[in-house]
Amino acid sequence: MKQKSWISIVFAFAAQCRGKIVLSVLCAMVSVACGLVPYWSVYRVITLFISGAPVLAEVWRWCWIGVGAYALRFLFYGISTSLSHISAYTILENIRLALAQRLMQAPLGTVTSEPVGKLKNVLVDRVETIELPLAHMIPECISNFLLPVAVFGYLVCIDWRMALAMLVTLPFVLMAFALMMKDFNRLYGEYMASSNYVNGVIVEYVEGIEVIKAFNQSSSSYEKFTRAACAFKDDTLRWYQSSWKVMNFIAAVLPSTFLGTLPIGMALYRNGSLTPQDLAMCLILSLGIVGPLMNFTTYINEAKAIEYAVCDVDRLLQVAPLPDAAQPVALISKTIQLEDVSFSYHKEGGKQVLSHINLMIPEGKFTALVGPSGGGKSTIARLIARFWDVNEGRITIGGVDIRKMPMSQLADIVSFVTQDNFLFNCSLKENIRLGNPGATDEAVYAAAKAACCDEFIQQLAAGYDTMAGDAGNRLSGGEKQRISIARMMLKNAPIVILDEATAFTDQENEEKIQQSIAALTKGKTLLVIAHRLSTIKNADQIIVLEDGKVEAIGSHQRLLEDDALYRGMWEAHTRAQHWSAGSGKGGH
Repeated sequence: MKQKSWISIVFAFAAQCRGKIVLSVLCAMVSVACGLVPYWSVYRVITLFISGAPVLAEVWRWCWIGVGAYALRFLFYGISTSLSHISAYTILENIRLALAQRLMQAPLGTVTSEPVGKLKNVLVDRVETIELPLAHMIPECISNFLLPVAVFGYLVCIDWRMALAMLVTLPFVLMAFALMMKDFNRLYGEYMASSNYVNGVIVEYVEGIEVIKAFNQSSSSYEKFTRAACAFKDDTLRWYQSSWKVMNFIAAVLPSTFLGTLPIGMALYRNGSLTPQDLAMCLILSLGIVGPLMNFTTYINEAKAIEYAVCDVDRLLQVAPLPDAAQPVALISKTIQLEDVSFSYHKEGGKQVLSHINLMIPEGKFTALVGPSGGGKSTIARLIARFWDVNEGRITIGGVDIRKMPMSQLADIVSFVTQDNFLFNCSLKENIRLGNPGATDEAVYAAAKAACCDEFIQQLAAGYDTMAGDAGNRLSGGEKQRISIARMMLKNAPIVILDEATAFTDQENEEKIQQSIAALTKGKTLLVIAHRLSTIKNADQIIVLEDGKVEAIGSHQRLLEDDALYRGMWEAHTRAQHWSAGSGKGGH
């Protein structure tokens, strides 16, 4: 597949502002044209003085024409940059919306396999680097290129030798550019890789600082952070130093147009080939193109920054989304069935997490998944919610392959709660209402009470209107978990999946929540993953998983009698409960 150019990728997001971009470029060109008029005015004034006694009114007329053109130059430049900035921010908005949509459509495993720092770097930093150069490159790159071309053409009309003399420094500049570009791509690539890595380390360090302190790993973790920061500094300086010397050389040599135009112009004037006013005009114009040429050279670095940013964006946009069906399907039941399901997080050469699983989770029944860590319990739950697609076999609900129903329909009928609870930075009331955006306040309060949230929420200064971010440091893991459970209860979906949903809840509240869940999920298809076996001993069926395979299926009592793995897990669980109870008594 041929790789798209970054320019085509950028302008693919510019559909709604193409008119503004074209108008911006036209205004920039008018601005450049107006910028040439003052030079022409100076030429006319010089001509008036050389030709004899100038008429003062005529001199003033050309002066006012030059001033007016100069004012128009800045007016059209302002219009151009305003339009280009609007276009640039529109493109940035479209890019970020497209990225967010693609991340939502992509398999969760693909997204979570990317370092958080790298995703943040692309979504925030890399996209932001596009704005400033893009806002100026759209109008100015063309205009700054056209001006030297127009001046060169005009000098050719005066005297072709003066036109060539103006370019005397250009070969040296081109050689310097060729030298700089020799290692430019490699060094810039190292700089970008280092930037992505240091962003990932920063996010890891900040998010894990509690664990770092708890396990006294601050020195080793800080050392990793320091190494990443130092490597980023070294790569950045190596890239800058490779271009600084050349850019300084260009800044010194490129403006030296007089090195060619002055001696050659004087020689042509002495032999009568060039009039004094034409000589003055050639010298003035040769200086007038210096600014646009210098601006044009800076776009080399800026274009490379945009290229890397846009290519990073495009790599994320090329992540294959999960196929989505167009039309809702009719379901005759809410029975879930796994038919010869195999799954690996890495399709090529990855370890099989699940191997030829065959299961039925009956409608309206309470099914529990238990087993040693790494056995595939959470993977099954996430496959049912279609966080990924199975590699082999199929998962059906009511006899319909979940890949043949729209993602929105699946999301409506499946409610999923995990031990990793996330609260959005809105009010606690709105966090609960996410389960059912159309729910009344009374329904939200009822769900909160059922999930044992009401008491601790009422103790907050703003109650249910407390922002989750403000309350974040005041809420325990168990309290955040209960808010997630309240959200699930408010959704009232026919299929409920609880993946260690009460892991952080204390025993007293867990019993209350279990009672509420039992009442609210009565008649629903309930799948629970739990390490506390006492919470699922009343399940209609318990499925024991080990190493991605079904070890046994049955009721609590039957598994105690027939399955050694389950029996061992139960005995370990009861010992832990007795130990915990004994420790609690000793503490009083």
